[in-house]
Amino acid sequence: MTDTRLRDKLATQKFFVVPGVHDMIAAVIADRVGFEIVYGTGYWLTASAYGLPDAGIVGYSEMVDRMATIKRTSKAALIADADTGYGGLLNVHHTVKGYEAAGVSAIQLEDQEFPKKCGHTPYKRVVPIEQMVAKIKVAVEAREDMLVIARTDARQSEGLDGTMRRLEAYAKAGADVLFPEALTSVAEMRTACAAFDVPVMANMANGGLTPVLKGDVLADIGYAFAIYPSLTSLIAASAIETALIKLRDHGDGEPADMAMFDFKTFCGLIGFEDVWAFDRKWNEVG
Repeated sequence: MTDTRLRDKLATQKFFVVPGVHDMIAAVIADRVGFEIVYGTGYWLTASAYGLPDAGIVGYSEMVDRMATIKRTSKAALIADADTGYGGLLNVHHTVKGYEAAGVSAIQLEDQEFPKKCGHTPYKRVVPIEQMVAKIKVAVEAREDMLVIARTDARQSEGLDGTMRRLEAYAKAGADVLFPEALTSVAEMRTACAAFDVPVMANMANGGLTPVLKGDVLADIGYAFAIYPSLTSLIAASAIETALIKLRDHGDGEPADMAMFDFKTFCGLIGFEDVWAFDRKWNEVG
């Protein structure tokens, strides 16, 4: 049965924030901090697992496996990036079924041409509205209870007017949440949020085209929730680089000026206590 926590939070009409998880370490830390909903980010899961750019290179099989692994690792409800649905309408149907079977609470589909590009990088191209409308209708029909998030990447090629036309069409097609990607100003964000009864989400991508705003500001603008897909990844990358420079230059494997997570606590987060309990129980056998 699909986890209903995302649907329940949306029903309260109170703004909330959703961290991106780029690997299973981020997933267990998000659990520890207390997040009930996380975002399975295509860009950062692709970078973390395969060392590849988010350019449609990694496909359905790899990504549904990553989403299933997050669900197996994390206690949180999962919003999952599914790019364009990995092909045509039959692919979308198959993707929706597979993601829902993996335990995903909401699937995000976008209107770029396949293969897609990261929403905050250049050279994106979008499909005709009619093609995306058909994908949304297929997704809505294929899902059991999972929410369908419709993302448009039309801002850079069609302007705000084109973005709004697409959002309206996607809402009419049955999308549960609208996702106008890469808006460039607070004014544009307010316009998008004010126009629809359907919840609108924000993407707070550090270093991207959209201003990264605090939660109270986003709530005032009218967003239902915001995802933060790059936060953990970029902070982790910076910390890793700093630690490795200290190791390279000074042979320092425990730098005093850097916070380090407690090893025993981390062992507990990833399940070693169960392993140790098993070993204690069966230690005398054999």
